[in-house]
Amino acid sequence: MHPTMLRLLALMSLSANFANAITTEQITPNSVPNAKNVQVAAVNNGQLSTEGVQTLDGMAIDAIPEGRSAEAVMAAAITPAQWTATADSYQPGYPPSNVLDGNTNTYWHTPFGANGNPLPHTLTIDMKQQYLINSIAYIPRQDGASNGNVGQHMIQTSLDGVTYSKPVATGTYADTKLTKTTIFEARYARFVRFTAQTEAGSRGPWTSCASFNIFQTTVQAPATSGGEWSPTIDFPLVPVSLGLEYNSGNVLAWSAYAASTFGGSNGGNTLTATYFPATGIVSQRNVTNTGHDMFCEGLSVDTTGRFIATGGDSNYKTSIYSVRYDAWTAAAQMHVPRGYAAQATLSNGNVFMIGGSWAGGLGGKNGELYSPFSNTWTQLSGAPVAPMLTNDAQGVYRADNHGWLFGWKNGYVFQAGPSKNMNWYGTAGAGSNARAGARGNDADAMCGNAIMYDATQGKILTVGGSPSYQSSQATANAHIITLSGPNNIVAVQNINPMWYKRAFANSVVLPGGKVFITGGQTTAQPFSDATSQLQPELWDPISTTFTKVASNTIPRNYHSTALLMADATVISGGGGLCGACATNHFDAQIYSPPYLFNADGSRAGRPVITNAPANAPISGTITLTTNVACTKFDIIRVSATTHTVNTDQRRIPLYPRTTNGFTYTLPLPTDAGIMLPGYYMLFAMNAQGTPSLAKFVYVPVP
Repeated sequence: MHPTMLRLLALMSLSANFANAITTEQITPNSVPNAKNVQVAAVNNGQLSTEGVQTLDGMAIDAIPEGRSAEAVMAAAITPAQWTATADSYQPGYPPSNVLDGNTNTYWHTPFGANGNPLPHTLTIDMKQQYLINSIAYIPRQDGASNGNVGQHMIQTSLDGVTYSKPVATGTYADTKLTKTTIFEARYARFVRFTAQTEAGSRGPWTSCASFNIFQTTVQAPATSGGEWSPTIDFPLVPVSLGLEYNSGNVLAWSAYAASTFGGSNGGNTLTATYFPATGIVSQRNVTNTGHDMFCEGLSVDTTGRFIATGGDSNYKTSIYSVRYDAWTAAAQMHVPRGYAAQATLSNGNVFMIGGSWAGGLGGKNGELYSPFSNTWTQLSGAPVAPMLTNDAQGVYRADNHGWLFGWKNGYVFQAGPSKNMNWYGTAGAGSNARAGARGNDADAMCGNAIMYDATQGKILTVGGSPSYQSSQATANAHIITLSGPNNIVAVQNINPMWYKRAFANSVVLPGGKVFITGGQTTAQPFSDATSQLQPELWDPISTTFTKVASNTIPRNYHSTALLMADATVISGGGGLCGACATNHFDAQIYSPPYLFNADGSRAGRPVITNAPANAPISGTITLTTNVACTKFDIIRVSATTHTVNTDQRRIPLYPRTTNGFTYTLPLPTDAGIMLPGYYMLFAMNAQGTPSLAKFVYVPVP
């Protein structure tokens, strides 16, 4: 039997009952085996049947890479001979030296008792000499108990044991016995300090650790010119989906029913986590009340800033997250079961959905319309999926996945890809369909990106993708699409390609109109870090050229995401979600673009919006005041993203009508198809191009 399956079977021993493992708040997400198989998979009486399982999400089990997390960027474990471990405290018989003895049956534990010693607790490793290190692995206690499992934490390094660095990684680990790996930018160190700030299950003031490993590399940290990457942020799950909360700037993330796999789901829950940029804390929640496993869902942000998650592993269901109330609720079920579908918010406030044969049967995934006002779904017989299918080697199972959709004028939707043939979909009545032409000289571009970087001019950038979903060579192709009225053949301009071929990459439009492109592979292959592109690019809409910027250290491929944040940075995370495979990335990093730095590398001073309205009515104006002179103003729609797809992000440049000192009156678009209703981030930029922190403004439904 393949080693992956052996590990899956071994994981079963961690939980005697599959159903019980996912019904309580303190679940053990990774205790359930990874067995998603579009051909054969069954869970009977809480037990996984692996008989006949040959593929995982369409990929042969034998082809899934083996090894621990992020093997592609990890290096060799350092032999801990002569190392010493010290701690702030320990229970007699459970000294910190146990983390170095190579025996996971022994462990370090802080003093027992309900009161114990208060958190935080520290474990410090002295390697006795300097190494170039880039990762650690924390193994929780393995004796069946969970007391002391580390939750929130930080990692620091030192050359002398006296002066410690700022944290190289922060975040929260899941409350499981599985090994937790943290990767960070390579640095020289002799000492590593691991600080436990919380106990993962909030059971008491304890910390425990069975083994602590440190890994060395020969690869220096990448150059930081062209922006900068933050320290690693550890999540208690693989962040496959991200959404920006309009009232706080916090980021909501979720995976599936489990933290590291989507296989074997019974459709009963979704694990979520919230990242709080102001504090760096990552919290976690198990959403059970909607009975919805939202992995591989359709996703968009409605006109009130709510996240609309549809289908996926629970392929009929709709769940809605209210940012205002911090709560998930169940909504009306779709008529058509779907997974890997795409959806887009429209000018009239409705949500259009199409495609999604990954779940709920193959083919016939025609258009469907959700009204958030009446909480109803309506099938659109006149909006067929057939015109937008790709010629994928796996057939319709992949051919209707991840559509590139854009809400446009009069309730229409423009479909830019991934098929080379583009389409218009009308949503009035029974719906309609019209050809929009071919995307220049491009081929089918599955898991490429399309970004509306200037909605006022109807401008869309498309980049990358591959002819088939997997085992397919990606392209570096780039095109500019210009929209006019609905049902017209669109204008397509072939432009110079990206520096690198990419599938499974993510692209984010920035204040000022540049587009940040990160991650991906030259050969599209799920669950692999092979052929990863660690070098991001920045596209300039004026010169229409791509520039290399600061390299990342962590591959972001299949099931990775990226999202613009309210401070004009980009959060990029995830990749994997394949159980015991080698490419699960339980982390994210924040990219700070070049516009946040001066020429000498120091942080640039930001302009400040001192006054701005809460509402921005279509055909109206907004007046805002800044603390310094500003030359550009943008509003960028709040968005949510999953699987490289983000149908909500769009930038609208605003041009001053009148200026009075540092007070600016800005006219707004006159068409709701350009300025879709919903929440936007308002940015002001100085002459250097440095953006302010965003002010959230609301565009009501006309």
